[in-house]
Amino acid sequence: MRRRHFIAGLYIPLALRPSWAQTAKAADASTTRHRILVVGDSLSAEYGLRRGAGWVALLQQRLAKEGVSADVRNASISGDTTSGGRARLAPLLRSYQPTHMVLELGGNDALRGLPLKSTADNLRAMTQAAQDAGAQVLIVGMQVPPNYGGDYGRQFSSLFAEVAAERKAGLVPFLLKGVADGPDAASLFQADRIHPREEAQAAMLDNVWPALRRQLR
Repeated sequence: MRRRHFIAGLYIPLALRPSWAQTAKAADASTTRHRILVVGDSLSAEYGLRRGAGWVALLQQRLAKEGVSADVRNASISGDTTSGGRARLAPLLRSYQPTHMVLELGGNDALRGLPLKSTADNLRAMTQAAQDAGAQVLIVGMQVPPNYGGDYGRQFSSLFAEVAAERKAGLVPFLLKGVADGPDAASLFQADRIHPREEAQAAMLDNVWPALRRQLR
Protein backbone atom coordinates (compact mmCIF):
# COMPACT_ATOMS: atom_id res chain seq x y z
CA MET A 1 0.00 0.00 0.00
CA ARG A 2 1.34 3.39 -0.94
CA ARG A 3 2.25 5.42 2.10
CA ARG A 4 0.63 8.81 2.37
CA HIS A 5 2.72 11.67 3.62
CA PHE A 6 0.43 14.60 3.72
CA ILE A 7 -0.70 15.21 7.25
CA ALA A 8 2.48 15.34 9.30
CA GLY A 9 3.75 18.23 7.23
CA LEU A 10 1.53 20.54 9.19
CA TYR A 11 3.07 20.13 12.54
CA ILE A 12 6.67 21.25 12.89
CA PRO A 13 6.43 24.19 15.32
CA LEU A 14 8.55 26.76 13.54
CA ALA A 15 7.02 29.97 14.85
CA LEU A 16 7.88 32.35 12.06
CA ARG A 17 5.51 35.21 12.67
CA PRO A 18 5.32 37.55 9.68
CA SER A 19 6.66 40.98 10.53
CA TRP A 20 3.82 42.71 8.73
CA ALA A 21 1.35 41.38 11.30
CA GLN A 22 2.96 43.53 13.96
CA THR A 23 3.57 46.63 11.91
CA ALA A 24 1.22 46.82 8.94
CA LYS A 25 -1.52 49.41 8.82
CA ALA A 26 -4.83 49.06 7.01
CA ALA A 27 -4.43 48.97 3.24
CA ASP A 28 -5.82 51.80 1.17
CA ALA A 29 -8.98 50.51 -0.51
CA SER A 30 -8.73 53.22 -3.14
CA THR A 31 -5.57 51.67 -4.58
CA THR A 32 -6.18 47.94 -4.00
CA ARG A 33 -9.54 46.40 -4.76
CA HIS A 34 -9.00 43.12 -2.88
CA ARG A 35 -7.02 42.46 0.31
CA ILE A 36 -6.50 38.74 0.82
CA LEU A 37 -5.39 37.44 4.22
CA VAL A 38 -4.10 33.85 4.41
CA VAL A 39 -4.17 32.29 7.88
CA GLY A 40 -2.60 28.85 7.87
CA ASP A 41 0.11 26.50 9.10
CA SER A 42 3.32 25.10 7.60
CA LEU A 43 1.65 24.20 4.30
CA SER A 44 1.11 27.90 3.72
CA ALA A 45 4.16 29.23 5.60
CA GLU A 46 6.78 28.06 3.06
CA TYR A 47 8.35 25.60 5.47
CA GLY A 48 11.61 24.34 3.93
CA LEU A 49 11.14 26.34 0.74
CA ARG A 50 12.83 29.34 -0.80
CA ARG A 51 11.12 32.54 0.24
CA GLY A 52 8.59 33.37 -2.43
CA ALA A 53 8.28 29.78 -3.68
CA GLY A 54 5.18 28.71 -1.74
CA TRP A 55 1.64 28.56 -3.06
CA VAL A 56 0.67 31.82 -1.34
CA ALA A 57 3.45 33.70 -3.13
CA LEU A 58 2.39 32.04 -6.37
CA LEU A 59 -1.13 33.27 -5.70
CA GLN A 60 0.06 36.88 -5.76
CA GLN A 61 1.75 36.21 -9.09
CA ARG A 62 -1.36 34.62 -10.55
CA LEU A 63 -3.54 37.52 -9.46
CA ALA A 64 -1.20 39.92 -11.25
CA LYS A 65 -1.20 37.72 -14.35
CA GLU A 66 -5.00 37.61 -14.34
CA GLY A 67 -5.18 41.38 -13.97
CA VAL A 68 -6.83 41.21 -10.55
CA SER A 69 -6.09 44.17 -8.30
CA ALA A 70 -5.22 42.43 -5.03
CA ASP A 71 -2.68 42.35 -2.24
CA VAL A 72 -1.98 39.04 -0.47
CA ARG A 73 -0.73 38.94 3.11
CA ASN A 74 0.48 35.62 4.51
CA ALA A 75 -0.12 35.26 8.25
CA SER A 76 0.62 31.54 8.36
CA ILE A 77 2.73 29.97 11.12
CA SER A 78 4.17 26.47 11.05
CA GLY A 79 2.71 24.27 13.77
CA ASP A 80 -0.35 26.45 14.30
CA THR A 81 -3.68 24.98 15.39
CA THR A 82 -7.20 26.32 15.02
CA SER A 83 -7.09 27.53 18.62
CA GLY A 84 -3.84 29.38 17.93
CA GLY A 85 -5.29 30.93 14.80
CA ARG A 86 -8.41 31.95 16.65
CA ALA A 87 -6.37 33.61 19.40
CA ARG A 88 -4.36 35.75 16.97
CA LEU A 89 -7.05 36.53 14.42
CA ALA A 90 -8.58 39.70 15.87
CA PRO A 91 -5.45 41.88 15.57
CA LEU A 92 -4.87 40.56 12.04
CA LEU A 93 -8.36 41.61 11.00
CA ARG A 94 -7.94 45.03 12.60
CA SER A 95 -4.50 45.59 11.08
CA TYR A 96 -5.16 44.45 7.53
CA GLN A 97 -8.93 44.81 7.13
CA PRO A 98 -9.14 42.02 4.53
CA THR A 99 -11.84 41.73 1.92
CA HIS A 100 -11.11 37.98 1.72
CA MET A 101 -9.64 35.47 4.15
CA VAL A 102 -8.25 32.06 3.22
CA LEU A 103 -8.39 29.82 6.30
CA GLU A 104 -6.01 26.84 6.14
CA LEU A 105 -5.91 25.36 9.63
CA GLY A 106 -6.97 22.14 11.32
CA GLY A 107 -4.36 19.52 10.46
CA ASN A 108 -2.36 20.08 13.63
CA ASP A 109 -5.49 19.60 15.67
CA ALA A 110 -5.79 16.07 14.31
CA LEU A 111 -2.16 15.20 15.05
CA ARG A 112 -2.53 16.35 18.64
CA GLY A 113 -5.74 14.41 19.11
CA LEU A 114 -7.82 17.48 19.83
CA PRO A 115 -11.60 17.00 19.86
CA LEU A 116 -13.24 17.41 16.48
CA LYS A 117 -15.87 19.63 18.05
CA SER A 118 -13.15 22.00 19.23
CA THR A 119 -11.68 22.19 15.73
CA ALA A 120 -15.08 22.87 14.20
CA ASP A 121 -15.93 25.47 16.84
CA ASN A 122 -12.67 27.32 16.24
CA LEU A 123 -13.09 27.28 12.46
CA ARG A 124 -16.66 28.49 12.88
CA ALA A 125 -15.62 31.32 15.21
CA MET A 126 -12.80 32.45 12.92
CA THR A 127 -15.06 32.38 9.90
CA GLN A 128 -17.74 34.39 11.64
CA ALA A 129 -15.24 36.93 12.97
CA ALA A 130 -13.84 37.52 9.48
CA GLN A 131 -17.31 37.77 7.98
CA ASP A 132 -18.38 40.21 10.68
CA ALA A 133 -15.32 42.27 9.74
CA GLY A 134 -16.51 42.39 6.13
CA ALA A 135 -14.42 39.60 4.58
CA GLN A 136 -15.47 36.69 2.44
CA VAL A 137 -13.98 33.46 3.77
CA LEU A 138 -12.54 30.45 1.95
CA ILE A 139 -12.04 27.38 4.15
CA VAL A 140 -9.28 25.04 2.99
CA GLY A 141 -9.84 21.43 4.01
CA MET A 142 -7.39 18.71 4.99
CA GLN A 143 -7.47 14.93 5.24
CA VAL A 144 -5.74 12.47 7.55
CA PRO A 145 -4.00 9.19 6.64
CA PRO A 146 -5.90 5.88 6.87
CA ASN A 147 -4.14 4.88 10.11
CA TYR A 148 -6.27 7.43 11.93
CA GLY A 149 -9.26 5.17 11.31
CA GLY A 150 -11.99 5.36 8.72
CA ASP A 151 -14.63 6.96 10.94
CA TYR A 152 -12.28 9.60 12.30
CA GLY A 153 -10.94 10.38 8.84
CA ARG A 154 -14.43 10.87 7.42
CA GLN A 155 -15.55 13.01 10.32
CA PHE A 156 -12.42 15.13 10.18
CA SER A 157 -12.55 15.80 6.44
CA SER A 158 -16.29 16.50 6.55
CA LEU A 159 -16.11 19.11 9.32
CA PHE A 160 -14.56 21.66 6.95
CA ALA A 161 -17.50 21.30 4.55
CA GLU A 162 -19.98 21.45 7.40
CA VAL A 163 -18.58 24.71 8.76
CA ALA A 164 -18.39 26.19 5.26
CA ALA A 165 -22.01 25.29 4.55
CA GLU A 166 -23.21 26.60 7.91
CA ARG A 167 -21.40 29.92 7.54
CA LYS A 168 -21.98 30.19 3.76
CA ALA A 169 -18.23 30.30 3.17
CA GLY A 170 -16.25 29.00 0.22
CA LEU A 171 -14.59 25.59 0.41
CA VAL A 172 -11.50 23.84 -0.94
CA PRO A 173 -12.09 20.18 0.02
CA PHE A 174 -8.43 19.11 0.11
CA LEU A 175 -5.41 21.38 -0.29
CA LEU A 176 -3.12 18.48 -1.24
CA LYS A 177 -5.33 16.86 -3.85
CA GLY A 178 -3.12 15.51 -6.61
CA VAL A 179 -0.05 15.89 -4.40
CA ALA A 180 -0.44 13.58 -1.40
CA ASP A 181 -2.80 11.17 -3.13
CA GLY A 182 -1.20 11.12 -6.59
CA PRO A 183 0.91 8.38 -8.18
CA ASP A 184 4.16 10.30 -7.58
CA ALA A 185 3.43 11.46 -4.06
CA ALA A 186 6.84 10.59 -2.61
CA SER A 187 8.67 12.68 -5.21
CA LEU A 188 6.61 15.74 -4.32
CA PHE A 189 7.68 15.85 -0.69
CA GLN A 190 10.85 17.13 0.93
CA ALA A 191 13.46 14.82 2.43
CA ASP A 192 11.54 14.77 5.71
CA ARG A 193 8.70 13.16 3.72
CA ILE A 194 6.20 15.45 5.38
CA HIS A 195 6.43 18.85 3.68
CA PRO A 196 5.58 19.39 -0.02
CA ARG A 197 8.46 20.38 -2.25
CA GLU A 198 8.58 23.49 -4.38
CA GLU A 199 7.40 21.41 -7.35
CA ALA A 200 4.11 20.74 -5.55
CA GLN A 201 3.21 24.36 -4.81
CA ALA A 202 1.63 25.09 -8.19
CA ALA A 203 -0.73 22.13 -7.78
CA MET A 204 -1.69 23.37 -4.32
CA LEU A 205 -2.49 26.78 -5.76
CA ASP A 206 -4.51 25.13 -8.52
CA ASN A 207 -6.64 23.51 -5.82
CA VAL A 208 -7.32 26.86 -4.15
CA TRP A 209 -7.64 29.10 -7.18
CA PRO A 210 -11.05 28.10 -8.63
CA ALA A 211 -12.91 28.69 -5.36
CA LEU A 212 -11.05 31.92 -4.61
CA ARG A 213 -11.58 33.22 -8.13
CA ARG A 214 -15.34 32.75 -7.75
CA GLN A 215 -15.28 34.87 -4.61
CA LEU A 216 -13.16 37.57 -6.21
CA ARG A 217 -15.71 37.93 -8.99
